[in-house]
Amino acid sequence: MLGFSVLGGISSSMVFTPSIACIAHWFHRRRALATGIAATAGGFGGIIFPIMIWNLSEVVGFQWGIRITGFICSFFCILCVLFLRTRLPPKKLGGGKVDIRALREIPFSLLTVAIFLIDFALLIPLTYLTSYAESHNMKESLAFQLVSILNAASILGRVVPGYFADRYGRFNVMIGTTLVCTIFTLALWLPAGSNPAAIVAYAVLFGFWSGSAISLAPVCVAQISSTEDFGKRYGTTYSLVSVGALFAIPIAGEILKAQSSGGEEEDYSGLVLFCGLVYACACLFFVLARGVCTGWRLKTVF
Repeated sequence: MLGFSVLGGISSSMVFTPSIACIAHWFHRRRALATGIAATAGGFGGIIFPIMIWNLSEVVGFQWGIRITGFICSFFCILCVLFLRTRLPPKKLGGGKVDIRALREIPFSLLTVAIFLIDFALLIPLTYLTSYAESHNMKESLAFQLVSILNAASILGRVVPGYFADRYGRFNVMIGTTLVCTIFTLALWLPAGSNPAAIVAYAVLFGFWSGSAISLAPVCVAQISSTEDFGKRYGTTYSLVSVGALFAIPIAGEILKAQSSGGEEEDYSGLVLFCGLVYACACLFFVLARGVCTGWRLKTVF
């Protein structure tokens, strides 16, 4: 609890947030593509680290497997500290760390709600897709590979939408990818049942289209923020998003528990439906944020 939950959560956020925020200092016209390329590291990590820890645990034991993983992370964090540079100093107005007053701006508050919801929904397939597959008679070896498959697909899903976002609008592409995730969750995962092909297809398709939640969300914040303020406004948004991450899994678990009580098999239909509806709400708030910013002009590249 102390190592992974408390220290791990605090330290990882202190590494991730400045790293993403720094990119906005150096890119403007191709900011979405640059952020997407940088975010692909998370996709590669999602493939490599689970496999590495599993194999290290078998060879040298769990304790040394985790220690070796820590040494690798330390090496890359040192490189990050040595090479990370900002271009502009932060504005002192509104505080130096979290700017709660920015939530008075309607577009920013709507966007914060949208990102809150999309991160909330994203955690549900990442957490429950493996147990869903196992409960529907998928082979254990394949079920445990689903998250790696999803992360592999998200590598392209973090770069490709970024390229189109710079050309056709960051909010426009974000709305499109969120809508597609909603459709796949409700139309593919919900009726998948014991069909292994449908489950794997969902992992691939959802992995690709959900990648924008990692790469484009910060770019959308940058779209309505000055470069000097982006770091603390991005931090403000994700300090609230972290609350959603805290409650997403327990809420989904309670839905699963409530539907499965009294039955021999676990019923995931309510959990999947909940995930799809949260994605739909996230899409709605992205639309509202875009509409307020553009005056509801449909053809605007934004």
